[in-house]
Amino acid sequence: MQKTKYLILMVSLLLFAALIVTACGQEPAAQQESSQPEEKAAEPETISFAMSGGYPPFNYFDEKNELTGFDVEVGIEVAKRMGREYEPITTAWDGIIEGLRAGRYDGILGSMGITEDRKKIVDFSDPYYYSGAQLIVRADSGIDSPEDLPEDAAIAVATGETYTEDAIALVGDDNVRFYEDPIQSMMDLDNGRITAIITDRIVGLNAFQEKGYDFKLAGSTLRTEKMAVAVQKGDAELLGQINDALTAMREDGTMEEISNKWFGTDITNP
Repeated sequence: MQKTKYLILMVSLLLFAALIVTACGQEPAAQQESSQPEEKAAEPETISFAMSGGYPPFNYFDEKNELTGFDVEVGIEVAKRMGREYEPITTAWDGIIEGLRAGRYDGILGSMGITEDRKKIVDFSDPYYYSGAQLIVRADSGIDSPEDLPEDAAIAVATGETYTEDAIALVGDDNVRFYEDPIQSMMDLDNGRITAIITDRIVGLNAFQEKGYDFKLAGSTLRTEKMAVAVQKGDAELLGQINDALTAMREDGTMEEISNKWFGTDITNP
């Protein structure tokens, strides 16, 4: 009898020891959960593109104070093909790149020309349209080309635009006048306060025809520009998604359709 009790006691002790060893070998519940692989972060539901909002017919506020234009429609379609909701943001052009680098928006889709200086601090998509720098003067100015500009000519450009270099090349630093956007400079050209404007050929032509100004294009474009979407330097994933969307839009005719709606011609091919 005592031997039986002794055996039962020994078995009980062995079972108890086994339970202790098993318990010690297990990780705490919280630690077990943390060791599980993390779920991949969900794709953002929106994509924000910045623009000036004062650059008709590419991006501007209409009579209902609604943002519209060629850039806006391209942005809507790009976002749609990326499976996201389009979020437009308007901001001053002279600080638009710094806003991108600070992460205040995902990209710039607002008629930004590709330049070597800009490529050092942002990455660009494939071009989505092509235009050029154009000299615009009053129709009664007697100026038919850049060569006809008087020595004291004052040329207006929008602050932060690449056309500053073109103006300096024609009249020097002292005779360049800076404006917030081309619309404001056209009022001063009409009033005779400046001699000429340099802006995008399509923007200029559309603006002075729409406003009824008696202006003209002085000669052909000074140079050709490739307009593209800018993203933060090194954001290859987003850049690839944008390029995929733009390629698909060109291939299925959507880009040409949007261009014809706004300009009556296809500006999306060189």
